[in-house]
Amino acid sequence: MSITVRELLDMPHLQLRLHSGKAGLDRQVTWTHTSDLPEPWQWVSGGELLMTNGMSFPADADGQEHLLDELHRIGASGLAIGEQMYCPKLTGRFTQASERLGLPVLWIRYPMPFVAISRAIAEATLLEQSQRLMRTARIYDALRRTTGGDVARSRTADALTKELRCPVFVCDRVTAEAYHPDGPHPPADVKATVRTASQGTLVAGARSVLTPGGVEVLVGEVPTHDNAVLAVIREGSVALDGVLVQHAATVVALELSQTHLALEHTRRSGAELTAQLMDGSIDRRGGRRQLLSLGLDPTHSVFVSATGADERRLRDLHVALWRRRIPHVTAFRSGVAHAVIPGTDDAVEAIVGSLGPSARVGVSRAMQSMSRSAESAREATWALGTAQRTEEQLVRYGSATSWLGVGGVDDAQAMVERWLGPLIEHDAQHRTGLVETLEAFLANQRSWQRTAEALNVHRQTVLYRIHKVEELTGAHLTDTADIAQLWLALRSRDLLGGSA
Repeated sequence: MSITVRELLDMPHLQLRLHSGKAGLDRQVTWTHTSDLPEPWQWVSGGELLMTNGMSFPADADGQEHLLDELHRIGASGLAIGEQMYCPKLTGRFTQASERLGLPVLWIRYPMPFVAISRAIAEATLLEQSQRLMRTARIYDALRRTTGGDVARSRTADALTKELRCPVFVCDRVTAEAYHPDGPHPPADVKATVRTASQGTLVAGARSVLTPGGVEVLVGEVPTHDNAVLAVIREGSVALDGVLVQHAATVVALELSQTHLALEHTRRSGAELTAQLMDGSIDRRGGRRQLLSLGLDPTHSVFVSATGADERRLRDLHVALWRRRIPHVTAFRSGVAHAVIPGTDDAVEAIVGSLGPSARVGVSRAMQSMSRSAESAREATWALGTAQRTEEQLVRYGSATSWLGVGGVDDAQAMVERWLGPLIEHDAQHRTGLVETLEAFLANQRSWQRTAEALNVHRQTVLYRIHKVEELTGAHLTDTADIAQLWLALRSRDLLGGSA
């Protein structure tokens, strides 16, 4: 059983003396915490006795009263101050606040070592510590009992709810929605509280935050999973502290690792299917059957291509779609995330929302049939290129004219084949870098020297390559009209994904 503050005062060998807060002498002391840091309440759990030499103790009345208010709020059992050390004079308001709150303030007689008080409390709480150890062991055993099965629901959260005798939720850090699509789902007031948890008080590794209704929620970090948090609702007089929450969060982290491993296996098989759809190399009948088995009807599905500043979000796009129960297959190529999803507004908006404000997203027209899969992929890439150039977050193919004034993929493809086709073919056969040289030549305002420096080649090499470009295309790089056509062809090739 825990020892009370009164029982500590009654131990003659500790030589403790009461300063104020007599009404709180029956508060239970579960453990001690020694700190001389500013705002020490951030490091103290409920039931703990804070011991201090007063090195950072506020000297003013407002600061001293605020210290007691915060210790009372987080449920500390009392405050013990070393005599003849560094503590400034206690003000009258401090004493009045201690009496008002019923928060005991004790004096530790010099030179009594703090560890003697800690040892006395530890000996008195051996049974409780043994029970905590058993609960910790059962928390880790919960993972063993929940391994396997459907990953759409957090079975660990269910097991922890039973073990801790408190509702437990695994939440997305930003939205506070349930991380798993099947939950368990936190109540609305808990979600609002979790979203503001960064403003809460740190309690031994978890943040203690109150809902508008006054319900305490402990919010803990989930190790190795920065986008998830653990939320535990402390109900009634249930004995629960930040240490147990930390252990629970570790178990949740292990479950999330297993979940992501299963999702990665699914993503890899989907990536192969996506690549075949993009290349147009898939067996139409077999591909249609695969898409339908995943909940994707080719008639109404669209291709989406997306980029963004946060590559981790791009690579985890499949996780975001899984969490929203949106059928999908995805692939990640050269910094671009590609996906096939239902062509609904909700599905498209889910991608935009999951990638953040820096995202640029291009969406194709409906695929309609398997024979149009490669064309749909090019449409999405074209729309993405337009979004990048115009800095719009979302562009749907066909909804707006490209910034180049080129009508669409077919027109762009024709322009690339007319002006760049001979260069691309020559580069493929002779590895001459004509397209790269033309791009650099125009980007450097047709300066031979600057182009040579940009490509790290000799100036004569640039002269030779540009003459070869003119020979193969029939264009003259002194003619403004020909320069414009070649520049438009290069930009069209960019919008087509550079693969034309």
